[in-house]
Amino acid sequence: MAKKKDTFINMVVSLFVITIVAGLSLGFVNELTVGPIKQGKIERKINALRLVVPEFDNNPVEEVKMIKSDLAKDSVEIYVATKTGENVGTAVIGSSEKGFSGLVKLMIGFKPDGSIQNIEVLEQKETPGLGTKMKDDKFIEQFRGKNPSTFNLKPKKDQGEVDALTGATISTRAFSEATQMAYDIFVKESSTSQSKTE
Repeated sequence: MAKKKDTFINMVVSLFVITIVAGLSLGFVNELTVGPIKQGKIERKINALRLVVPEFDNNPVEEVKMIKSDLAKDSVEIYVATKTGENVGTAVIGSSEKGFSGLVKLMIGFKPDGSIQNIEVLEQKETPGLGTKMKDDKFIEQFRGKNPSTFNLKPKKDQGEVDALTGATISTRAFSEATQMAYDIFVKESSTSQSKTE
């Protein structure tokens, strides 16, 4: 009987030691990877910024403005790009939960006059070959140079001016909604900034 008791105690001690060693190892590995993962996210944002706003010489990521909005669950990120102190464009992260498979997250670059410079898809889980075509240049091209104050961002099926992705009207609606949200925030923030400088 004593032998069985010793064996049980040895198993418990062994499992406890293994658990402690595994936990410490995972914690150590996590600490090693946190920095590179964070740096990777920053680099992806900088690359996206370079694609959606004209050339800039400041660091918009360090100067990011986070604002609360009724249009989004989380705070909305606004990146102001400047060159020699002059505003050359603003990137706003727009999102919609109404994609076919949920969240569609975009970075929309606006010129100072409010027209769209470019759009970069940051996150989407749409149907491959259908909704994922929102990343294609052919689809995004129809938004470039357009000012949402005069260009109806809704799909043509909804009396708008956007050619919907074939077989992916829901994805198109989510893309358009995220773009409209970003524009509305851009306009609101631009008017707030102007009133502060006057």
